[in-house]
Amino acid sequence: MNLADLGAVQLVQMIRDGETTSTELVKACLERIEERENSVQAWQHLDPEFALKQARQRDEVKASGQPLGALHGIPVGIKDIFDTKDYPTENGTVLDAGREPLKDCMVVSLLKAEGAVIMGKTVTTEMAVFSPGKTRNPHDETRTPGGSSSGSAAAVASGMVPLALGTQTKGSVIRPASFCGTVGYKPTHGRIPRTGALLLSRILDHVGVFARSLEDVALISECLMVDDMLDPDTEPRAHPRLTEILNQPPAMTPRIAFVKTPMWDQADAQTKEAFAEIATELGENCQEITLPDEFGKVIENIETIMTADLARFLDKYMQRGADKISDVLRGMILAGQSVTAVDYNRAVDEIQPLRDWLGNLLEDYDAVMTPAAIGEAPKGLDKTGDPVFCSIWTYLGVPALSLPMLEGLNGMPIGVQLVGASGDDARLLRTARWLIGELSADD
Repeated sequence: MNLADLGAVQLVQMIRDGETTSTELVKACLERIEERENSVQAWQHLDPEFALKQARQRDEVKASGQPLGALHGIPVGIKDIFDTKDYPTENGTVLDAGREPLKDCMVVSLLKAEGAVIMGKTVTTEMAVFSPGKTRNPHDETRTPGGSSSGSAAAVASGMVPLALGTQTKGSVIRPASFCGTVGYKPTHGRIPRTGALLLSRILDHVGVFARSLEDVALISECLMVDDMLDPDTEPRAHPRLTEILNQPPAMTPRIAFVKTPMWDQADAQTKEAFAEIATELGENCQEITLPDEFGKVIENIETIMTADLARFLDKYMQRGADKISDVLRGMILAGQSVTAVDYNRAVDEIQPLRDWLGNLLEDYDAVMTPAAIGEAPKGLDKTGDPVFCSIWTYLGVPALSLPMLEGLNGMPIGVQLVGASGDDARLLRTARWLIGELSADD
């Protein structure tokens, strides 16, 4: 048994029971990194001695009999757009080379409070947008791992860490999870605070996680779902019961709404065929639903919001060194400078009616099923793949999961995306568990 291959829930229990230590776990992860990092290149900043120092401190806490946090001793990878006082935070740009924050961002502080080991900083695309970093897909080094949370997805998929943080403004958690074959989770907008992370769009930015199982997703996400007065989109609410509800059997057999979306023609043939087979296997528990015509404007609307917000929040980088920004990102910023207030506000105003429509649909269904990506991770490292199947759900701010349940013709993973109603994250996780069990039983 290699500790680097185990999930977080199991590892937490093993550390509590004295079957292993945080130090042994971190050593196993570092050995895996040494084996695979040269080809995968998931890490932007990694200090093995500092990781081991944290692990030894966690072991000392346990030996002293002090209370243990929910993630005690577990190494976590942190996307390099989250401020960390112990590691540089460079946001994927030479304009922030060597930047050393004075304090941790909110989510890193929460992880430390729960006893996690901050393993290091994972590679991001340039300012978490489109221009790729150095990371390669762990299943095929000639293919993209996706973006922008490329390093986090690849690190979990290759066994370097059991858990990692990412962010999504269009498809930056769900798409790399699909390409790399991990579970990826983007919660309801505002559930996890973004304070201390690079801000691209208040309306679209989500913090998400990568893990090897739904149980691990629930474990880390519960630790991060807090109210933060510095993030205006978080709210005081009862502690989430993700793990509890995930482990409960559904009161009734779930019903799945199979939604092709207006972008269905962009899915490749094997993806279309695979989803048709899933729908057939689910039988009466799955029904195809057509979205109203209004959903056809989502791609235009999210582009309007994103480019305008990039122009606003990344203007300081344009002022400091526009010539050091990629042509793609500079072009998006310049396009955003010409977005009118009327168009921007219209794009924002159209979110809630569509969210309400989806909420009404999900009174009769437990989740929407749709592709996480067009297909397998494409060949080449100069692009990160198309987020078109993620954009609708990011725009609406609803929870989404990518489940590594399919395999393409080239042996690459393809994710099944499940989407839930706003705020109904726990039911989404429970439905996902049912779906995995249902389809596994048919194998």
